[in-house]
Amino acid sequence: VDRETGVYALALRRDVEHPLPPESDEVELTGDDDAEDADSDAGDGDDPDADDDQAHDAGDRDDDGEHDAGDQDDDAEDADEDEGPIAIDFDGLAQRVVRLPLPFDNYVGLSGADDGVFVIRSGPQYYGRGSSVQPALRRFTFEDRETETIADGIGGYAVSHDKQKVLVREGRTWNVYPAGGGDATRVSTAGLMVDRVPAEEWEQIFDEVWRRFRDFFYVENMHGYDWEALRERYRPMLEHVGHRSDLNYVIGEMVAELSVSHAYIAGGDWETPDRPEVALPGAVFELDAEAGRYRISEIFAGHNEEPRYRSPLTEIGLDARPGDYVLAIDGEELLGSDNPYRLLRHRADRPVRLTLNAEPTFDGAREVAFTPVTQERSLRYLTEVEANRRKVAEMTDGRVGYLHVPDMGAAGIQEFVKWFYGQIRKEGLVIDVRGNGGGNVSQMLIERLGRRVLGTSFSRTYDTPDTYPEVAFHGHLVCILDEDSASDGDIFPYRFREAGLGPLIGKRSWGGVIGITSHGPLIDGGSVNVPQFGTNAADGTWVVENVGVEPDIEVENDPRSVIAGRDPQLERAVEEVLRMMRENPKALPQRPAPPVKTP
Repeated sequence: VDRETGVYALALRRDVEHPLPPESDEVELTGDDDAEDADSDAGDGDDPDADDDQAHDAGDRDDDGEHDAGDQDDDAEDADEDEGPIAIDFDGLAQRVVRLPLPFDNYVGLSGADDGVFVIRSGPQYYGRGSSVQPALRRFTFEDRETETIADGIGGYAVSHDKQKVLVREGRTWNVYPAGGGDATRVSTAGLMVDRVPAEEWEQIFDEVWRRFRDFFYVENMHGYDWEALRERYRPMLEHVGHRSDLNYVIGEMVAELSVSHAYIAGGDWETPDRPEVALPGAVFELDAEAGRYRISEIFAGHNEEPRYRSPLTEIGLDARPGDYVLAIDGEELLGSDNPYRLLRHRADRPVRLTLNAEPTFDGAREVAFTPVTQERSLRYLTEVEANRRKVAEMTDGRVGYLHVPDMGAAGIQEFVKWFYGQIRKEGLVIDVRGNGGGNVSQMLIERLGRRVLGTSFSRTYDTPDTYPEVAFHGHLVCILDEDSASDGDIFPYRFREAGLGPLIGKRSWGGVIGITSHGPLIDGGSVNVPQFGTNAADGTWVVENVGVEPDIEVENDPRSVIAGRDPQLERAVEEVLRMMRENPKALPQRPAPPVKTP
């Protein structure tokens, strides 16, 4: 999601008053004294009576709200008296809606309390990796119609039963805020203990997972299996479970009987030690055995304008070069008999100093300080993608473009946007979804790639025409897939071919396309995802699941070729798109002759 969600109020009955009625700044005069006061106040330029009226109006709304809440509280206290279901007037329900004056954003976790609502404002990658926007708890009040931030960087919150306080998890601490705003009170969890019997929890978790699959599995027939019989087969194994990981194994084996993708069982109340964070420079260390020293063999270029691709040793003012010997880290000498990453452990939270020299000696050495990253996966990914792009350009004299889509989530959309538009006027384009981990945005990409040029427009300044639609690729497309094109990464090549966009090249994809959802955590914080949404062809038949997507042209990246630095799948894709360009050239028209309109 990316700033597309609004917050709305829905009146369940016709007699409910508007939660945000029109506001008025008119003064209500009740007598001569009021008139004199109003004249006097008007002369001063203030209108306190108008403020009083506004407060009175807000007070009326507050009184109504408090009265309703009070009634509910009274009912709660006297549960045996007059408690019944909430009445709903379904006729016209959809029209009784009002949008609260909050800007569209990424909102989750809505709840109401103390004449207002709470909501978590998150970043566009709240459910993914690398978000630069930390989740923040925000509160909107009906009285002043304003929104304030209660806490930033939260991990969740809960409103008290009486709606007067809100408990917020911030990092490893818990804080309680007044629902109406104010300072927080920290909740100490020191010495907090609970008596529990893990085996009883495991039994409940087993039954809960079984019920969720029973109630939400995407087809009622459970793929033809007797789901109750499977429960009875696996439930006796609970008496042999001695650890939460054992329980995950037993449940995993039970749901695996259904032969379905995305049947994930994970987490739970068991701990693993924190891994030490390592200060990484975005470079490759290589041992020079003869010199007995490590040297920098490669520095990842990165894209320092993007936090995800920041390469520490390429930042402004840093004099680090491939071939430099790393003689010391933070002043501690590094020998070839040691491991450089041992010296980089537990240093990721501060600048790190490297002693460098073109020769394996301290004479003439220089010192550079860099701000480390904690993972280099993104830099290695970018290096590989850039190499593929250069290879395609070299093989086609720049006529064919290349872009890789790593997943069908936020990162995939970012990479598509980043690389597609700059190559929009290429004659051919290779779309690479190898290793695509899935998500849910494949249809957005298919729609964009499937646009047809309906017309052109020329200006006096440029010889290259614009197209209508403005963003439309007018060339030949091919798609590369492999065994690791998974989930929505399966669906993309399937729909790519169905849309007639071009041929598929590579290996058969993973074959798992039953979409999942979560119905909340388990009792100990573990998670279960139930396959809930099937994938079908236009005629309604089930497709791809347990089969994968067969390429039109099968090409394997055999180990010998990969070790030699080749990519047969990419090479075959380029060969195919060049053939298509030869046999059916696609080019935008040249500028037509200027029209002559003289009589």
